[in-house]
Amino acid sequence: MDTHREEPQPEQAGNAHTGHTHPGHTHTDAGRFFEDFRPGETLVHAVPRTVTEGDASLYLALYGVRSAVTSSTPFAQSLGLPRAPIDPMLVFHLVFGKTVNDVSLNAIANLGYAECRWGVPVYPGDTLATISEVLGVRENKDGKTGVVYVRSTGRNQRDEMVLQYARWVMVRKRDPSSPAPTPVVPTLADVMPVGDLTVPWRADPTAYDDALAGSRSRWDDYRPGDRIHHVDGMTIEDADHMLATRLYQNTAKVHFNAFVERHGRFGKRIVYGGHVISLARHLSFNGLANALGPVAIHGGRHVNPSFAGDTIHCWSEVLATDPAPGRTDLGLLRLRTVATKDRPCHDFPFRLADGSYDPSVVLDLDYTVAIVRR
Repeated sequence: MDTHREEPQPEQAGNAHTGHTHPGHTHTDAGRFFEDFRPGETLVHAVPRTVTEGDASLYLALYGVRSAVTSSTPFAQSLGLPRAPIDPMLVFHLVFGKTVNDVSLNAIANLGYAECRWGVPVYPGDTLATISEVLGVRENKDGKTGVVYVRSTGRNQRDEMVLQYARWVMVRKRDPSSPAPTPVVPTLADVMPVGDLTVPWRADPTAYDDALAGSRSRWDDYRPGDRIHHVDGMTIEDADHMLATRLYQNTAKVHFNAFVERHGRFGKRIVYGGHVISLARHLSFNGLANALGPVAIHGGRHVNPSFAGDTIHCWSEVLATDPAPGRTDLGLLRLRTVATKDRPCHDFPFRLADGSYDPSVVLDLDYTVAIVRR
């Protein structure tokens, strides 16, 4: 899920997808390489996961979650839910983590996201499983790598969609001399239509408790162009990042294998990009406390890598305000949240004079949240 990374190619123990194995390692799987992907094929990812209250507590401990909806069952019930749900971003990580071994174990970079939307809420006791469809492939000019496009869908034990998203990753070729496939590049929406978004909460604006939520600012108080300095910062600890990566069962060696990564481009492990997304999401509580949760990610980029010891700050810009379709209790805010490392955001760093990103920028995320109206 990260960009701007390279690593050596250690001897692969084996590949269950192609039968390429080394003596003594016939039962291991080195992951898919670019040649192994075929547009239209379905990947069924291993190890369904039953989500527990322990997972929710660990997630809270990792990111300092302050959302009243996911922290308080009575508060969630006041919004029409049976109990406090699992945080939507934890759902994202759990669904994403299932895909790594089959999609991005041999990736050099995660290049982007599109058409990400959440479905029904997830509660402790629900079991999540993920499948992916290969949407397209395109070999790069260097002949050593290619871009793979996939759409991944997470479902619960009742076969209800909990999350769906598209992403594209740069993946190594096993054999640079293998012929290039016919390029297939899917057309993906820049912005998810509001009518396609699931908004599971129902509020009584006259009874909604701003004090318990943490802010008096509601949907009606935001305007396109507003910029919100989220004030706080959080330092990435190596132990926290490692715990998070394991919690999500993310097998990418770039995140947890220091033996391999000390020979890579940066000489150390890179922080999982989703870790930075969650840090930014929960730092944004200060300024967006009445946002009940994300309902879509339209696009995102991990601009620069993050490492243990970096302190993450963020700011958000309101891109659009839309009523939730057919609703008078909730509205939608489309936001751009920019996260930086080791630079507070009071001056809103973003782009340099030549249009490139400021070196401190690590995340540029375009997404939509639901928020209570007056």
